[in-house]
Amino acid sequence: MAQLLIGFQRYGLLGGAVVAGALRHGDRPVMIDERGELSYKELDERSNALANAWREQGLRSGEGVAILARNHRGFLEAVFGGAKCGARIVLLNTSFAGPQIREVAEREGTDLLVYDDEYSDTLKGIDDPPRGRFRAWAEEPGDDTLEALIKGGDTSSPPKPDEWPKITILTSGTTGTPKGAPRSEPRSLSLIGGLLSKVPFRAHEITELCVPMFHALGFMQAIVGVGLGSTLVVRRRFDPETTLDSIQEHKATAMVVVPVMLSRILDLDEEEIKQRDTSSLRIIFVSGSALGADLAKRAMKAFGPVVYNLYGSTEIAYATIATPEDLEAEPGTAGKVVRGSIVKLFDEDGKEVPAGESGRIFVGNLSQFEGYTGGGNKDMLEGLMASGDVGHFDSEGRLFVDGRDDEMIVSGGENVFPAEVEELLGSHQDIQEAAAIGVDDEKFGQRLKAFVVLRKGAKLSEDDVKGYVKENLANYKVPREIVFLDELPRNPTGKVLKKDLAEEDGDKDSGSGKDDGKSNGKAQPKKRSGKSSSSSSKKSGAKASAK
Repeated sequence: MAQLLIGFQRYGLLGGAVVAGALRHGDRPVMIDERGELSYKELDERSNALANAWREQGLRSGEGVAILARNHRGFLEAVFGGAKCGARIVLLNTSFAGPQIREVAEREGTDLLVYDDEYSDTLKGIDDPPRGRFRAWAEEPGDDTLEALIKGGDTSSPPKPDEWPKITILTSGTTGTPKGAPRSEPRSLSLIGGLLSKVPFRAHEITELCVPMFHALGFMQAIVGVGLGSTLVVRRRFDPETTLDSIQEHKATAMVVVPVMLSRILDLDEEEIKQRDTSSLRIIFVSGSALGADLAKRAMKAFGPVVYNLYGSTEIAYATIATPEDLEAEPGTAGKVVRGSIVKLFDEDGKEVPAGESGRIFVGNLSQFEGYTGGGNKDMLEGLMASGDVGHFDSEGRLFVDGRDDEMIVSGGENVFPAEVEELLGSHQDIQEAAAIGVDDEKFGQRLKAFVVLRKGAKLSEDDVKGYVKENLANYKVPREIVFLDELPRNPTGKVLKKDLAEEDGDKDSGSGKDDGKSNGKAQPKKRSGKSSSSSSKKSGAKASAK
């Protein structure tokens, strides 16, 4: 026990977690990646070697260590090595283009860079940071690799840093350049306690961690897993068939995914899913974007009552969690408030609204971010932080997210949230997924425009889709236009890039007619011609999830 306390006192909760893991779990695998097993003891020693080597390079407490890496052992080695130096650890999005990396690196203050080989071209033209750059996943050996530093490094415990580490996780950047959302180490474990009170994670889980660890969801679940002595099964790229094979091979008890990943798994033939033994799964933990009632029902049907849906964000951390019981009763719910968090809904005048009425969602807990590194913060009210969404509570205390507060449109004097139409379209048997945005309309002020991805072999016309909405919702919620796409543009965490859809709509309205498949360095959605179409062989989200 004394040794455990020394680890936390020396390196804080983050750096101390791997020290505690080595003492408690020793040779137990902390990770299984494409290069095999890595034990808790090995992770502790290898991160020691990195920390000592980086200190020799001149890295000091408070300096920035940026990590541009996929899911593999090098990611955790760099995180814990930086933590033991008391560094500011900046987790970079692997989909960034060179100019974005340069902008973020300058804004966040990057003193040392860790990156995978595959991003070498992306980093061309970017100056080496003062403490150097090092390859994490390297196809060819070299003195600039983490492996070389580790092999030549001192594996003894580094000295106590002058300050404890900080983590900066970037926002998803769906509406603009991603912002840095730093947070200090929590001074309380209440939020973790709240998570465990809702989701039955326990010691020695075998966790299929499908989501990127640079994302808030993936990073938090990796750290929770290390704290519980779990084994994290990771791969650099997500593939639904490989994930099912891995669940069967490793007898995984938990799986962490974003909704688009879960959808891709469920889009496999039912028999293909049943061919694998997934009975070991007790938990499918989903977050990152809206789960949706239809996807929740499909997942529960395929895997049983094991789905847990988290509502939160990079800025506000955890807010609510829907348990299988919640989803059985109300598949569209985001669940009840997590212990350690406060959630209130306010109207435009700042007054709290009663159950059943919609209002802006505000959240309070001890793990919220400290304000954007480039300046600015989320709206605050009564000490609570705006999530950016609008929602309502039902009589049982379950939260429902109605939509983004900045996406609401007013059509003919009526408030319309795109999320409601997206949810309905997603429940159609021939529609794989859909997104909607507001566009100007001479008659009604604003109307919705919907982008639809059909299931393989399905055929629907624009009138079919509009008719389906008209049959189920008010007339003013019927989209003015339907565009059929092969896939929706997404970022690596599965969120739809509505900014790209809006830009594509703007290009069309400008009459340029030009479609070169590029906009600001991002892949554009592939459009289908005509008003009726059958789905292409490409799975929706394949491009995003492979990044």
